[in-house]
Amino acid sequence: MKPSLIQVKDVMKHQVDFVDGMKTVKEALNEMQHIETKTLIVKKRHEHDEWGIVVISDIARIVLAGDKSVERTNVYEVMTKPAITIRQDMDIRYCARLFEQFGLSRAPVVKHGEIIGIISYTDMVLKGLCNIRKE
Repeated sequence: MKPSLIQVKDVMKHQVDFVDGMKTVKEALNEMQHIETKTLIVKKRHEHDEWGIVVISDIARIVLAGDKSVERTNVYEVMTKPAITIRQDMDIRYCARLFEQFGLSRAPVVKHGEIIGIISYTDMVLKGLCNIRKE
């Protein structure tokens, strides 16, 4: 039996919070619009720039554990840039392998170079794996 194809776009979260890298961590956290957001996408500064990413665990590790001030630490100091992005049509099995290879927990999903969502291990397992096993 051939395994069914489940693409990243089928299980990703569509809510994305974008932030300017020059904002303070406090400003960024205050601007978060989606209640379940654990990821902030750092906006490009110009057309040849790359996306950045800040995961809540980065803030905890660098700011909280590093005893830094959220008012004096800028987003660019805690972000990862360039962010590894995932194509919307990628099979979730390959996405999970990519996460393992690069130590990712979540990543932005792109379509034609624009971010359209966020994918995480949780999305792949709870939304994707359950669907694979049903067929």
